[in-house]
Amino acid sequence: MSMGSIQTTAGGVPVVILKEGTKENRGKEAQRNNLTAAKIVAEVVKSSLGPRGMDKMLVDTLGDVTITNDGATVLKEIDVQHPAAKMIVEVAKSVDNEVGDGTTSSVIFAGALLEKAEELLDKNVHPSVIIDGYSAASEEALKVLQKLAIKIKTDDKDLLIKIANTSMASKLVSEDSPVLSKIVVDATRQIAETNEKTKCLKVDLDNIKVEKKAGGSIYDTELIKGIVLDKEVVHGGMPKQISKAKIALINSALEIEKTEISAEIRINDPQQMHMFLEEENKMLKAMVEKIKSSGANVLLCQKGIDDIAQHYLAKESILAVRRVKESDMYKLSKATGGRIVNNIDDLSSKDLGSADLVQERKVETDKWVFIEGCRNPKAVTILIRGGSQRVVDEADRSLHDALMVMKDVLEKPAIVAGGGAPEAYIANHLRSWSSNLEGREQLAVLKYAEALETLPICLAENAGMDPIDTMAELRAKQGKGSKWTGINVRSTTVADMYKQNVIEPAVIKEQIIKSASEAACMILRIDDVIAATKSKAPPGGMGGAGGMGGMPGMGGMGGMPGMGGMDMD
Repeated sequence: MSMGSIQTTAGGVPVVILKEGTKENRGKEAQRNNLTAAKIVAEVVKSSLGPRGMDKMLVDTLGDVTITNDGATVLKEIDVQHPAAKMIVEVAKSVDNEVGDGTTSSVIFAGALLEKAEELLDKNVHPSVIIDGYSAASEEALKVLQKLAIKIKTDDKDLLIKIANTSMASKLVSEDSPVLSKIVVDATRQIAETNEKTKCLKVDLDNIKVEKKAGGSIYDTELIKGIVLDKEVVHGGMPKQISKAKIALINSALEIEKTEISAEIRINDPQQMHMFLEEENKMLKAMVEKIKSSGANVLLCQKGIDDIAQHYLAKESILAVRRVKESDMYKLSKATGGRIVNNIDDLSSKDLGSADLVQERKVETDKWVFIEGCRNPKAVTILIRGGSQRVVDEADRSLHDALMVMKDVLEKPAIVAGGGAPEAYIANHLRSWSSNLEGREQLAVLKYAEALETLPICLAENAGMDPIDTMAELRAKQGKGSKWTGINVRSTTVADMYKQNVIEPAVIKEQIIKSASEAACMILRIDDVIAATKSKAPPGGMGGAGGMGGMPGMGGMGGMPGMGGMDMD
């Protein structure tokens, strides 16, 4: 209903509450609207769940194409307008930021919770009762999940590779996942550091630099124990390759600095000019001498390097790269063991980093500098290759998910099987647990269990299996005590997923349950949606159409500023 709408007092005096054009939906209409919008978002990504899920092609306003089945990417790229639908998109974003994987599952689950809530609302169950039931069910679900999870050792490399494989099984790069999983496991274990207090591992993924370049195939993707810079050597006369490199990391420019205040130098004869230039040369030469005397044969500079300084560096056979990004300098320090020096005068041999090889290489049409063979580097680079830019971009998204999954499992080493097994197990438990509850809350818990089962049903549908037969078989096998029974979509059978090596971190399942439950409850609490129109400039500059006119800010019949007049329709 449009709310230039007029409310009347008991005495029948009309009162304009909201600006003209503001829309308001109340009660059941508002709820229906929100639930439908949220369910539509879930429908968008439903078909992309699991290894047999389909991809989405997203074309933006500029015509750029993205092909992906990553839930978070799909929802980021489509411009969602409806406020309730935006809340579901937020679920995907928060899961992506927190645990990196499980974004599609969380959106489908949130959509299913709202769909089941709608069925209860149709039976006149109050939203507060549904919310209480959902909250109790999610708490119980998390308890069951903790009991279900298996603790693992973080040095079990084979198991970690299986976990990374599972994460990539549903992606475009699933065929190449054996190669990529090994890279992911090696990279994360290389940069993992032990927290002295808690003795737990800490993984900072900022220390893994991901560079991508179309060309070759995904099999050419490699892990470099060091850093790749998308820069080239600054001077043609410098060596392009240095073994047993001693690396100086400099954060100041090898240039003559301009004075802070405006200054001018008056030169009366050519001799003075010559002396002035000579002095500049000497200063630059002294800087290069300082670098040389420290024992460095590679210079990586965050700022600029003067042409004359480049000439002297080339004469000394020092390989130099300029304008290296600050984030890369930090990673280089962690990889090579060098210290970033802010003043060249402070540089000493102790500050130098080391690497077995620094080399400029051609990657497709670009020249990049590779710093590799660092001893125990705490920052590494993954160089992604692929047949086309689209493939490389999707491989990058897949690797992001896999790296996040590795981070999750190294920091919180507990796992569950995949293939919808834990969801089906928890749903079964919630059904029997609900019999302890009284009243209508019990109905909400049963609906929560049904919503959880949407995930294995969705996996079965995407694999072309019959969902009813599949769920009947799944429940029967789990009822006989086989708790890891799930849906093997590759062979379209119901099987023990743990034995099939389909393994996921428990923390991802935890995040899916938390995020989806909270979002569903938040949407169910809304019973009134008041949407303001975007403000437009009034036509003709001054006081709007007709009425009293004249006075600024008083459209229509005058009224109070910003009230947009008393339009009676």
